[in-house]
This record gives sequence, structure tokens and C-alpha cells, in this order.
Amino acid sequence: MKRVLFAVAAMIAASAGCALAQVFPSRPVTFVVPNPPGGPTDSLARILTEPMRGFLGQPVIVENITGASGVISIRHVVRAAPDGYTLSFGNVASHVFASLISHRDYDVANDLAPIGLLTISPMWIVATNSVPAKDIRELIRWLKANPDKATAGNVGAGSPAHLCGLYFQSHTGTSFAFASYRGAGPIMQDLIAGQINLACLEASASRPYVESGKLKAYAVMAKTRWPGAPNVPTIDEAGVPGLYLPFWHGLWAPKATPPDVIGKLNDATRATLADPAVRSRLIGLGQEIPPPEQQTPEALAAFHRADLAKWEPIIRAANIAPE
Repeated sequence: MKRVLFAVAAMIAASAGCALAQVFPSRPVTFVVPNPPGGPTDSLARILTEPMRGFLGQPVIVENITGASGVISIRHVVRAAPDGYTLSFGNVASHVFASLISHRDYDVANDLAPIGLLTISPMWIVATNSVPAKDIRELIRWLKANPDKATAGNVGAGSPAHLCGLYFQSHTGTSFAFASYRGAGPIMQDLIAGQINLACLEASASRPYVESGKLKAYAVMAKTRWPGAPNVPTIDEAGVPGLYLPFWHGLWAPKATPPDVIGKLNDATRATLADPAVRSRLIGLGQEIPPPEQQTPEALAAFHRADLAKWEPIIRAANIAPE
């Protein structure tokens, strides 16, 4: 009889232990951000954390782990326990460009479990007001008439601005020099001062300078016009069809994170993106929110792999090495 009672007690204890183990989350969840505090990606992460806390029932905190254009941040998450408490919050720069260029010990497509696509903002081509071209066609003619005399700003080799410039050159047969900066802010300062001629920048971050007339925007590198600047034509309308470069953000967990945990995190992100106050803030910053069918883990996986496949040959052809 005692053995039976002990066996029953053990079964009850094991069952209770399993039930407790399945409760997620039972402590704070961390977004590991590859950019320093105060930047666009960090700001976006912090906009999402407070409403997600309400949906998860636990605090969601931001941890900034910078270096190697995001590689160190991603490696930290890849090596974390696959329990849903340490998540990789990143973008096309960290999870596509840097992960294709840098020497790394992880496979970004296979060592992370996608949770959801968060926001999209287009890149666009902007120039200082001293550039005489009024539209993209005139810009191409001006660049061809002055080969290697114009300078485009970027945030280092392999950055979105750099790859955007290479992409533009390959599609238009133009040639211009590149100048590297530590961030988009210094690029815009030198553009306004006329120290450089043009740049391909994230539209949401540089929109105030275009709206104030300090810079001019030629086209958004997207299939449709950007609601943040509806008067700026698409790259197709401008005359260089197919030259697309969305600047997107996503959320991932370590590989082998249980599907039910991924599901709960995805539910929380989708609920957050559907919140009217959150949507208003994001749209006010020029961010586009993907439709619900694009917010699933499967959709992010497909979106991510497609971008990796698109940019890998371009990066290889350019022989870009990590800085």
C-alpha cells in the first residue's frame, strides 16, 4: 500500500512539475537589440515592449548588445537557452547583410526560430540640393556625365546604404565613390552641407530633412508609394524598375524553442501590432505594419530566406569584406 501511495505521489509531483514547466512566461523576456540606445531600431523595440508586457503578463526588457554590425547580438541569442526568454530583435542590416558578410559561427537561417515580421520602411535615394538633377533619370544622366566624381555616404562596407548604392550602380551603369560614416546622422549633416552628393537611406529616419527642404528625395525603393511621403515616386515610376530594398524588422528565438512558446510570442507580437495606440506611433514614425498574414513565423521565415538568397550573390560579386 505504501508503495502505491509513493508511486501516486511521485506521479502527482511529476505532473505538477510538468505543468509548472509549461507555464510561459514566468519571468521577464529580453529583446536583444544589435544597435545602441537611441537609434531607430532601439526606439522601435522599446515602443513594442510595454504593450507586449500586457499581453505576456511579464516585463519585456531591451538589452543592447552591439558590435560587428549585429553579429555579436545574434550569436548571443543563438547560444542562449531555447526557452523563449532571450529573443533576437533585428533587421535586414543585422540578419541579412551582416550575416552574409561577417565571419560567423552560426547560420542565421537555421540557428534561429522566426517569431514574426514586425515593420517595414523603404529605403530611398536622397541628394543634396546642389545636385542639379530633378528626378532619377536626370540623376543617372548626371552621374554618367561625371563618372566617379560624385560621392555617396554609407555606414560602412556592407551596410544597407552601401549595398543600396552598389545595387543602384549595377542597375543603371553609373559609377560613384563611397564615403563611410559612423551613422546616418553624420551622413545627413554632410549631405546638407554639400560635402557629399547623395545617399540611399532609410526613409523613416531621413524624412524630416526632406520635408524641411534640406534634402531632396528622388524615389522610394519599393513597389508602392510610401504613405510617409506619398508625393515621392516609386523606383518603378522613376524609371529603374525592380530596384527594391525594404528596411524591415523581425523577431527571432533560439533554434529548438518549443512551438507553443513561439506561438505565444507570435500571438503577443500580433496583438501588439494590432493595438491602435501602437499602430499610431509606428505609422507616425513612417513604419509600415505588414498585414496579418505576413506576421506569422512561417511568413518571416520565407521573407528572410528570400532576402538572403537575393543579396548573397550581390555581396559575393562585390567582394565585400567585414570591416
